Amino acid sequence: MHLRIMGLIVLLLYAAPVVHAASAEFPALAGTMQRVDAATNFLETALSPDARWIAWSQSTPPNGKMTSVGSAIYFTSVSHPVDPKRITAAPGGKIDADRAIQEKALAWAPDSASLAFLSDAEIPGQLQLYVMRVHDHSIRRLTSLKGFMATPAWSPDGRLVAFLFTENASRAAGPLEAVPQETGVIGQQTLEQRIATVEVATGEVTQVSPADLYVYEYDWSPDGNTFAVTAAHGSGDNNWYIAQLYSIDRSAGAARSLYKPEMQIAVPRWSQDGQSIAFIGGLMSDESIASGDVYVIPASGGQVRNLTGQSAGSTFWFSWLPKSQALVTADAIDGGSGVSEIQTRSALARVLWQGAETITGPGDFALGLSIAADGKSSALIRESFNEEPTLWIGPMGAWRPLYPRAAHSTPLWGNAENVHWSSEEYSVQGWLVPPSIVEPGRLYPMVVWVHGGPAWLNAPARPKDVDYATLLANQGYYVFLPNPRGSAGFGEKFKRANIKDMGGGDLRDILAGVRHVETSHPVDDLRVGITGWSYGGYMAMWAITQTARFSAAVGGAGCADLLSYYGENGIDEWLIPYFGASVYDDPAVYAKSSPINFIKNVRTPTLLIVGDSDVESPPPQSYEYWHALKTLGVKTELIVYPHEGHEFSDPAHILDRTQRIVSWFDENMPPSRGTH
Repeated sequence: MHLRIMGLIVLLLYAAPVVHAASAEFPALAGTMQRVDAATNFLETALSPDARWIAWSQSTPPNGKMTSVGSAIYFTSVSHPVDPKRITAAPGGKIDADRAIQEKALAWAPDSASLAFLSDAEIPGQLQLYVMRVHDHSIRRLTSLKGFMATPAWSPDGRLVAFLFTENASRAAGPLEAVPQETGVIGQQTLEQRIATVEVATGEVTQVSPADLYVYEYDWSPDGNTFAVTAAHGSGDNNWYIAQLYSIDRSAGAARSLYKPEMQIAVPRWSQDGQSIAFIGGLMSDESIASGDVYVIPASGGQVRNLTGQSAGSTFWFSWLPKSQALVTADAIDGGSGVSEIQTRSALARVLWQGAETITGPGDFALGLSIAADGKSSALIRESFNEEPTLWIGPMGAWRPLYPRAAHSTPLWGNAENVHWSSEEYSVQGWLVPPSIVEPGRLYPMVVWVHGGPAWLNAPARPKDVDYATLLANQGYYVFLPNPRGSAGFGEKFKRANIKDMGGGDLRDILAGVRHVETSHPVDDLRVGITGWSYGGYMAMWAITQTARFSAAVGGAGCADLLSYYGENGIDEWLIPYFGASVYDDPAVYAKSSPINFIKNVRTPTLLIVGDSDVESPPPQSYEYWHALKTLGVKTELIVYPHEGHEFSDPAHILDRTQRIVSWFDENMPPSRGTH
């Protein structure tokens, strides 16, 4: 059955070109996207332990021959950041301008004399580990491996560099990546991601962790003899949701379970004295956006303590402060970001900084910062809806830009508002981004953007990849970005409020937010659309089965039937914490939240978009929804992009997708009622 559906989708793909002929019809939009892309997109930053040097990676703009975006590494002196030097492993330093080179994953040596990083500049498509010596900028390759590599980290004595390694893997780890359709006998091979180490002096590589254990994250113990890891047996994409906390002996490779949680866990971090391990626990979605409360457990196992159970936010990243029992955390709070210090003995927290921004630092985290060995100096990337990503350095909460900030050009949209409203027993938050010019007396259309996750949030940031909605504000729309129940950033109770109720209270929160916005802003209630990606795509597909409130909809990488979705997607373990049981044990709880069961209610023109290699939201889900609407006579269109996963990588597809979305809303919003 599913093979037939996939065959039909392939026919759809090749029946007509995917790239939209409307590119020339949207010169203003194309120009806006060029302006957004022209801004430096910082991906990660790393401050050296002695706080003298700062390194970062940033995306490299594609040319016409590239089908993906590359990344480049730079570093400079903190005290004299005049002329940053690009670091590259390309032979002779000559970079192939026609290839999207990946150079990333920064890790400073404890003595600040060397910087480790990953690069595929020498071997296209195959990352290897390199080390640059700061004093002469010389670069040496440490590995010659075949497979996927990630997350290098130096041993405390600087003799070894550890990294995550999936031998013979043909793609990057994680369900967001494009996953080719399986053929032959299915499920016979599982490639496990293991901890490996390489001796810096000799280049000798040792795979440390057990061959049957998939390691997601790790941290060196202070004595360098043990790793604290989050890991699980079996499929790496799927079983992150049931990972346990383990310790792994570096010499023997033996793994010992320290904690088998009932929740999802992430970010294991060893205390400075080696006596404790802290981690983040909670209800989570994808690995890349893990968040929750901070817990601490004795390094030998035992009683777990929640340090942030009363927090009004969600922690995404943390680090132990040197020579203390305190942690510094990067949190989502009130739709923005915050940095706090927590005393582990008393669980007392002190807010160091909070702002309507998104802050990032280490490359593996959605929020975070980089801290020097003194526990005071730090570096991070800050951005908001109206401020481009910028590097900042200095004491925590008292940062300064590394370079003078660029003068503002003509705004692409208006100033975002932090909006709060009541919905049943909850106080709900969201963001409202207006057009750059709002004329008195005129009513404007509005598009609601529902974030992915569900345990994620709409936070102030420039649009990237799937977060296309803000670009609509440049085309004359208000853009409403709600954070309904189930969102991260408002405490675990709020995040868990859509368990066994997906599409229930969260949709009511969104509808209440739309009503609230319309009472105070010139929004035409006959021209309100809805869109989103992943969980947001599901919510768009669900909302129009429950209400006629929306005039047009775009469902990106969404879900039509949760019962069939359970068996089609590659990460079914995420569903059990949300629905309480598997679909085979309680099909009713899945059925009541499945859009397809209410499809005959839909009258809303609906565009559906998905990648053909999306293992997280498989294409048959979008096909099923599209087929139903077409059969029922509802205006609809399905676009399946080739060689794309849950996150799109081809710049041409990203541009085309955005143009199609704008075109769909332009075509299908009813005429304005005029003034108000």
